[in-house]
Amino acid sequence: MPVVAQKGIDSQTEKIKQEGNPTSRPSDVSRSFDWGKGKTKVRAMLPNPYKIASRRDVLINAIQEVLRDKKIILDESSSRLPDGYIVTQPFVFAKGIVLTRGELARVGEVADPDTAWTRAQYTLTIDVQTIDGIQNKVAVNAKIEGRAGNGLTSEWLTVPSSGVIEDEFLSKLVEAVTGISPDPVQDVPKDDGP
Repeated sequence: MPVVAQKGIDSQTEKIKQEGNPTSRPSDVSRSFDWGKGKTKVRAMLPNPYKIASRRDVLINAIQEVLRDKKIILDESSSRLPDGYIVTQPFVFAKGIVLTRGELARVGEVADPDTAWTRAQYTLTIDVQTIDGIQNKVAVNAKIEGRAGNGLTSEWLTVPSSGVIEDEFLSKLVEAVTGISPDPVQDVPKDDGP
């Protein structure tokens, strides 16, 4: 008897319709994702001025050491180290039209979206005020400037600080003085072994 092709019901399709497709899943709307441990931890900004327990001369030396580590040059003519008043020379932290805008937006409040920024720099002013023999307040202010151009001229414009540069400096200073970083430690999965 010859085999004749039959039109009609496809038994596999009918079975899938009755039992449901094993590869299909319910709507993604009701699903949630668990990214597990190790999420990025964020801390609140440190208070500025920050209270540090340290002798004044040790604290001023620690400030100078942190500035050297960050490759920021002290402006000796404007600074008064015995009074606890420290001013730095301008530190260029971004160059190039592509990088500068993003870096300025990260550390300051950039208002004009049409400005072409080519360089960014900041100057730190650090004021150490003694509370008593061991307690000091350290106030840090950053003057952020961007080199703005419109094609014909370019000039340095001051950008209001968002406090990021000051917070980063205070964090390094606290770590240098106390030996403990104020930044949170990330969760690291423990390897229990085989």
